Amino acid sequence: MSAALDSRRRAERAAAGLPGLVAAARRIAAAVQHGAHGRRRPGPGETFWQFRRYEPGDPAAAIDWRQSARTDRAYVREREWEAAQSVWLWRDGSASMDFSSSPGGGETKKDRATLLALAAAALLLRGGEQVAALGRDRRPARGGAALARLAETLTADDAAGGGAPENPFFPRRALAVLIGDFLDPPEALDGAVRRLAGLGAGGCLMQVLDPAEETLPFRGRARFAGMEGEGEPLIGRVEAVRAEYRARLAARRESLAALARRAGWTFLAHRTDRRPETALLALYIALSARFARRR
Repeated sequence: MSAALDSRRRAERAAAGLPGLVAAARRIAAAVQHGAHGRRRPGPGETFWQFRRYEPGDPAAAIDWRQSARTDRAYVREREWEAAQSVWLWRDGSASMDFSSSPGGGETKKDRATLLALAAAALLLRGGEQVAALGRDRRPARGGAALARLAETLTADDAAGGGAPENPFFPRRALAVLIGDFLDPPEALDGAVRRLAGLGAGGCLMQVLDPAEETLPFRGRARFAGMEGEGEPLIGRVEAVRAEYRARLAARRESLAALARRAGWTFLAHRTDRRPETALLALYIALSARFARRR
């Protein structure tokens, strides 16, 4: 089977599950929305937001005389701020993201990262923001069609493979969300973040790992098969290397956090055995803080 045909079939299989995936992302976004503070605010725009009582200093032209005539008080019509932020999302599509330690092949890191990317997009779209796929879309979009388009793009990324995100269409001072396991050599990711930060981008890095990758729970003699051509090292006694493994993983995580700090970004970590709502809320809070700084 040719590589092109194999990629197309993989994309078709993934696309068959898109409606359910998008629905799941919307359910998670709806659950998190109750715990997130809304960011609607008055400002220039065309969309009506609310009436409020006239206050000294308000221009007379802002008074809504029809609403005021219904009571003995003057009311001002406020419009909603419509300076939408654009948020560009990327999810690692590399082979290492297909790992799952769950018996019988449960949810992979790629499954969870995809769900989080789409749920974040759904939540942002509900807040009036615009979303796009980093390195793929030329411009961000709003509305329900934007979520479906993002889901299709992530499927296309699976067919094309992973790799550090490129940003040929990235506008200045937008926001970026990068989700992956970030277990590759750090140079490519470091370069991508530096390029985005150089465009004035704020953003978040979210590392998604399988619980077995954090704890190395295996015992005795074990052979580990790399998913990206790393070989198959045989370890005679896993318990003997567990402490060193965890120390190296902690060092890698600290280097990611330091990379985010240098860029003025936020670093978040998530495990696939934990609830996606928790990670999504943390991501939304981090993005909301960046929205507030830019408005």
